[in-house]
Amino acid sequence: MNLSLYGHGERGQGDEWIAVDCGMMIRQDLPDNPLQVPDLSTLETLSIRPRALIITHGHEDHIGAAAWLWPKWGCPLYATPLAAGLLRAKFVERGLATDAIQVIEPGEALETGPFTLRYLPLTHSIPESCALLIAAGDYRVLHTGDWKLDPEPLIGPAISAATFRAIAPVDLVVGDSTNAPMPGHSRSEGEVAEALSHTIARCQGRVVVSCFASNLARVLAIGRAAERCGRRVSLMGRSMERMVGVARGLGYLDDLPPLVPVTDLGYLPPEEVLVIATGSQGEPRAALSRLSRGRHPHFELMAGDTVIFSAKAIPGNERLIHRLKRGLQHFNVAILDDDNHPELHASGHPAQEELRTFYGWVKPRQLLPVHGEARHQQAHQALAEELGIQAPLTPVNGDLIRLDAEGLTLETRHPQRPHIVSQNAVSALPGLGSSDASHRSRHGSLYLAIPVAATDTGWTRIGRLMLDASHTSPIDETAFADWLDDCLEEIEVDTLAELRLALQPRLLGWLADHLHRVPEVHLQILAVETEMLGK
Repeated sequence: MNLSLYGHGERGQGDEWIAVDCGMMIRQDLPDNPLQVPDLSTLETLSIRPRALIITHGHEDHIGAAAWLWPKWGCPLYATPLAAGLLRAKFVERGLATDAIQVIEPGEALETGPFTLRYLPLTHSIPESCALLIAAGDYRVLHTGDWKLDPEPLIGPAISAATFRAIAPVDLVVGDSTNAPMPGHSRSEGEVAEALSHTIARCQGRVVVSCFASNLARVLAIGRAAERCGRRVSLMGRSMERMVGVARGLGYLDDLPPLVPVTDLGYLPPEEVLVIATGSQGEPRAALSRLSRGRHPHFELMAGDTVIFSAKAIPGNERLIHRLKRGLQHFNVAILDDDNHPELHASGHPAQEELRTFYGWVKPRQLLPVHGEARHQQAHQALAEELGIQAPLTPVNGDLIRLDAEGLTLETRHPQRPHIVSQNAVSALPGLGSSDASHRSRHGSLYLAIPVAATDTGWTRIGRLMLDASHTSPIDETAFADWLDDCLEEIEVDTLAELRLALQPRLLGWLADHLHRVPEVHLQILAVETEMLGK
């Protein structure tokens, strides 16, 4: 959840502020996978209201909270074309006007209040990533955002050493620490593309490749590899379809082969099928998780197929990924991942040699190591000091830090509390199963019968979901069934009566999050004998 604030002036004497990035994270450890966004209470306490929101690139952890938090500011929002396109889609979904979103091309500059900012293009795992050179008063700060030195990025130009040498020296680098403990140099997207091509060429059955939807270079590499092997390409997952749609509109994927609808894959021989799917982190609602449970409406895995994880596990997602792979193993498919085939993925962040090279270009006087955990920041700090760069602080969320003639000083520390929001909140939560006649007439009725069986760890749904909705808002039955399956798996009770009590409030919450009007609910849970499971 990246949200940085830069202020200029003396405290209490007309300080002016800008915000850089506005990200979120999905809390997969909580029911219904809500969002966690930055908490703005500290800003309100300090009377900080940014005059502009500046976006460095289009990853969710840099733009995902903008549609939630920007309405509190109403300021201009600056982003490069790809990030701006993704933001517009998010704003439209939330019913927000998009007039404040202003496109700025990589390399261009802007002024807002006492700040002059220049977007400096960098390579990362999404096109149009930029560092920000921020000048205010007598100081010049380089906010790197996320970056790496990739000589062959596949999409967009390689980094220009001359551009960064030209801005040297800078007073401060606020720099990416994600891979600071790693020696050497990160792998290039060009190397990954070659490895994917060789690997896919050796596969016999159908191939499913899972990667981050935002890694358009990886999507392009997979598509090219498929075409060389005589395979047809299909996309699976809403975020993948959206990202590719926005990128194609900007001309980034002109070389991507023609796409085949998932509904048509059943007509093709297995050796001609390749699917690019979301869900490499085990997200329960993503395409790959649905395949691992045999619950995709148009595609089923079978023995002889191959699933390739072209992504590394994000810390904290290990349990979900393990569960996902366990589900895939039931189909007797080959699984290739970062553990057994590390050449199929490349990090988007700089290792130690890249940091040394980059700091040799920009010659920072001081470093503030950000991103990653404490050990990453400390490794970054140690490397900086080895290079003769002052790095006195390893900040935590909520730190207010001053840069002046004395260097970097921690002024105050404001502990940050988690701020959880529902992904699709509505304004009211009518009671579940209300018998009020006016409620029934306004919001309709939902009759729901769920056949279940007990398992060693929880409950599982058996057979089809029986759902009858009359005069209610439209329900995405696939999404509802996926949520219900995850919910049943998590509930640890012994009897059907206890299961009903545990499920009712969660069901109300899901309906409230996904429907504008919550209907009267008639819930029936049916026991299925375990002997029937093998029939």
